[in-house]
Amino acid sequence: MSRISGTHAGRAGEGGLRLVLLVFLVLATLLSCGSSFLEGQSGLAAQAGKGAANTNSSEEFFIISSVDSEKRQLLLKLPTEITELLQVNDKTRYTDKDGKAMQFADLRAGDTVYIRSTATRAGKLAVSVRKGPMTLEELHRHYLK
Repeated sequence: MSRISGTHAGRAGEGGLRLVLLVFLVLATLLSCGSSFLEGQSGLAAQAGKGAANTNSSEEFFIISSVDSEKRQLLLKLPTEITELLQVNDKTRYTDKDGKAMQFADLRAGDTVYIRSTATRAGKLAVSVRKGPMTLEELHRHYLK
């Protein structure tokens, strides 16, 4: 039998949280790669290299929980399970993973996005929304330091 002291239990819990977070992010990446992954076209390695070139350090990664078209709001979830409500307006720019323009109406729950936002009196406002998967480089930069 083995005993775990208080300090070892804390470290084991931290390692377990990192593992759960890593598995969650890998699954989100696989889901966001969609049919191109299933068809075997680009795979994760190509996505990681491509995504790294498009990465903006002022952007934050989120998973969309819900889209409210009437209120022009996005309910977003960080990979750490923290949620955030974000407003959009007519000046908000939307692009897909290839940099092509898209519309607010194209966003769906479950999409993974990179968002640049600004603080206003009414709350946070999205300046730009870029749809795309979490790359391995971004995963390491933000969560596995």
